[in-house]
Amino acid sequence: MEKKKFYVTTPIYYPSGKLHIGHTYCTVAADAIARYKRFTGYDVMFLTGTDEHGEKIQKTAQGLGMEPKEYLDGMIKDIKKLWETMEISYDQFIRTTDKDHEKQIEEIFVKLYEKGDIYLGSYEGNYCIPCESFWTDAQLIDNKCPDCGRGVEKRSEESYFFRLSKYQDKLIQYYSENPDFCFPESRKNEMMNNFILKGLEDLSVSRTTFDWGVKVPFNDKHVVYVWIDALCNYITALGYTQNSEKFREFWPADVHLVGKEIVRFHAIIWPALLMALDLPLPKKVFGHGWIMFSEDKMSKSKGNIVYPEPLIERYGTDALKYFLLREFVFGQDGNYTNRNFITRINSDLVNDLGNLLSRTISMIEKYNDSKIPESKTETPYDKSLIEIASQLHVAVDRSMNELQFSEAFEEIWKLIRRCNKYIDETAPWILAKDESKKDELNTVLYNLAESLRIISVMISPMLHVTADRIFTQLNTSPELKTYESVFEFGRTVPETEIVKGEILFPRLDVEVETQFLEELFTPGNSGEKKSVIEKNIEHKDEITYDDFDKIELRVAEVLDCKKHPKADKLLIFSLKLGNEDRQIVSGIANFYDPQTLIGKKVVIVANLKPVKLRGEISEGMILSAATDDDSMLEVVEVSKIESGSEVR
Repeated sequence: MEKKKFYVTTPIYYPSGKLHIGHTYCTVAADAIARYKRFTGYDVMFLTGTDEHGEKIQKTAQGLGMEPKEYLDGMIKDIKKLWETMEISYDQFIRTTDKDHEKQIEEIFVKLYEKGDIYLGSYEGNYCIPCESFWTDAQLIDNKCPDCGRGVEKRSEESYFFRLSKYQDKLIQYYSENPDFCFPESRKNEMMNNFILKGLEDLSVSRTTFDWGVKVPFNDKHVVYVWIDALCNYITALGYTQNSEKFREFWPADVHLVGKEIVRFHAIIWPALLMALDLPLPKKVFGHGWIMFSEDKMSKSKGNIVYPEPLIERYGTDALKYFLLREFVFGQDGNYTNRNFITRINSDLVNDLGNLLSRTISMIEKYNDSKIPESKTETPYDKSLIEIASQLHVAVDRSMNELQFSEAFEEIWKLIRRCNKYIDETAPWILAKDESKKDELNTVLYNLAESLRIISVMISPMLHVTADRIFTQLNTSPELKTYESVFEFGRTVPETEIVKGEILFPRLDVEVETQFLEELFTPGNSGEKKSVIEKNIEHKDEITYDDFDKIELRVAEVLDCKKHPKADKLLIFSLKLGNEDRQIVSGIANFYDPQTLIGKKVVIVANLKPVKLRGEISEGMILSAATDDDSMLEVVEVSKIESGSEVR
């Protein structure tokens, strides 16, 4: 059976400077849907690339004393390196300086000219060099370009024109018959009300004031307008003029992903060009919003750009991908702050997913000799968990097909949160104390392991590094990592031996990391690493080795943790210390949800004289690190050392 086809594109990026997190956002979104479609059985074509012609590129290169192609080759090398670092799974990277592309653009221009849809005239207007666009006086905002807000200059020149006005009625009809063509709804309304219905003027499609571009074949003093050159990349990459097999298979595109500032070109000029070429139109043009910085658009001139490379280096690729796809509603503007980036990692990846894996693996290790048990009975809490897990792929499919990545992750996190609640409801540490509850305990552990497998399968297209790490700890076989494997709950094989590993994501100190990022991305800084300001430390009086030897520090595993019923600031810990059980009362309730500590291994003072704290016995002290003002606190954790081991 032949696979269904899916063609997704990013805009081709203008390499006049270093790509920032906004470019990354669009590319990560395209990569997510491409990977997901492959995952669900589609034959995918994922296209990205660079838009390399035009006056701005020529002037930038001249300013550096370089030829345009020389300048561009260096820029493209950096862009490809970034996409490689982020593991962007594009199938083709097109450059508008590719000879095959340039040849096809010449052929397309001639075809439109011979058809009568391109004619020679002259143009006078306000020209924006960065946007490569002419504007009328009425279109200017404060005498500046309405798209980018930069200054314009008066120009008059001979130009070839595309008969855009000819296709106004056809565009109106197409929008009416295909209401999902331009999305979201707000973008479609903007295109119709602000442009199409107001009347379309013929479009200047050549320039004579510079020569860095594709020459008009029959009049070489003209170069083809960059937006004709750039827009046609979506068909030249497929071999349009050769009527290649790839073109026949993949055109029309399923979705063009573009920033909202260039929707006008993709939703008006591009469909009109395709109509003129007698080609089917793309199924959807999706205009995503901007990532704002402190509620302002990122720009070099404002010095508020966030670059992806240092974020990846410090926090990992999956953390950045998750944040971009989860934090913002795709199609709307979103506000980036350093604090919400760190908070999202801690909340979702550390507390929810990471804690679920840690608790589940630790309990299987402790209660069933590191083997996933067989489920032989039922608990009152199984049904709702299994229902969510069994239908997860349906909910995620729906959201992904609508390009609502945040909603897709929310569906997955519903199951994660349900699993964490399931642990609280079933209380495996209590079931483990009663031999008659062994079957019930085994059911709980099996359901958790199977749910984690399903979660990992469903995140694997978007967060494959994290998914692979979970699969490794669950010792999941290849056939149970497929999309089809999640259609039915209960595929995990009992007696599979788990492999306990490192924690998925380390807990981040919000204040420290926020300070680090704020210093890193200060105006004028390109994103180089900077160290956090060090403070002077006031030491206590010196002690001898004999003094230190009196303190017994040991590793203890948290079996249970709950709030003290009579004190808001106190948590009551049930701990395993080797073959001993201990209870410790600790004043850290303001800093931790008690459930997030279960399954952790902490360091305790084991030979501290027991005391009663608000009526509860405390047999030791849990070591923590804290700021001088006690505004932050973090429990000292270990991962690989067994409980009962001495710390020295």
